Amino acid sequence: MRIYLDNCSYNRPYDIQSNIWIKLEAEAKLFIQELVKKGEIELIWSFVLDYENSENPFDDKREQIGKWRNLAEYCGFSEQIAEKAKSLMRLGLKQMDASHIACAVVSQADYFITTDKRILNKNVTEIIVINPVNFVEKYVNEI
Repeated sequence: MRIYLDNCSYNRPYDIQSNIWIKLEAEAKLFIQELVKKGEIELIWSFVLDYENSENPFDDKREQIGKWRNLAEYCGFSEQIAEKAKSLMRLGLKQMDASHIACAVVSQADYFITTDKRILNKNVTEIIVINPVNFVEKYVNEI
């Protein structure tokens, strides 16, 4: 199984955890990371994540998130990704979000995992777009 975590998923454990849903998403994301470390699922990282993570103003968060690049298959820029992102933008996705999803699709990820409700509410058909909590529920029910 191959997954792509977007930037908001990587940042979820660093968010204020007073809201129960944020806390659940953070715990689910940490569980997913453990699955990656154990080699039970494959992680994809992209040039889009490189860019967004480089913009993180918090050095410690940027460094910790950046370490996941070393455990992932890397997806660099290509014209195929640019074209796929353009088609995804027609669904109303922002360029950065469309680029993340395009990387996941071109890299043949099975799941695009995000905490962003705007992305979750779009009708993306090329890949399963799912929240970390729902992904963990699905994963646990399948094993």
